[in-house]
Amino acid sequence: MAAIREQDISKGMAALNQWRKATDGHRGEPAEQRLEFCPNDLQRNTWAMAVRYSLYLLENKAPGPGVEVRVAPWGAVKILEGPDSDPHNLTPPDVIELEPDVWLRLSCGLTTWDEEKAAGHISAIGERDNLAALLPLE
Repeated sequence: MAAIREQDISKGMAALNQWRKATDGHRGEPAEQRLEFCPNDLQRNTWAMAVRYSLYLLENKAPGPGVEVRVAPWGAVKILEGPDSDPHNLTPPDVIELEPDVWLRLSCGLTTWDEEKAAGHISAIGERDNLAALLPLE
């Protein structure tokens, strides 16, 4: 399942770079402040492209059918080797759901998996419910 169309990859890269640049002045802040970071001055299309491109990077970094990562409303990908989807409902045994701001903070390295999980910002079901080893995306 493709997170981004081939012709939108350069737009996605630019959007993720714009999001990453917005985090620059916040990296030294305490965790409580970093966990609330959300650049509201970015357009909705920038958010969507940044999410889709970052999911594309994740999918390329860890291909496989075993874990579904959902960042609603803009994308979902299946990653990591492991048991495939149940043929009756097409959902893999491991599912991770994140809000776009949470996903982009993790993707850009502003926050860590453990910080976001402890704050209750990650919904993860299954044995492979931790993406810390894959984040931040480069």
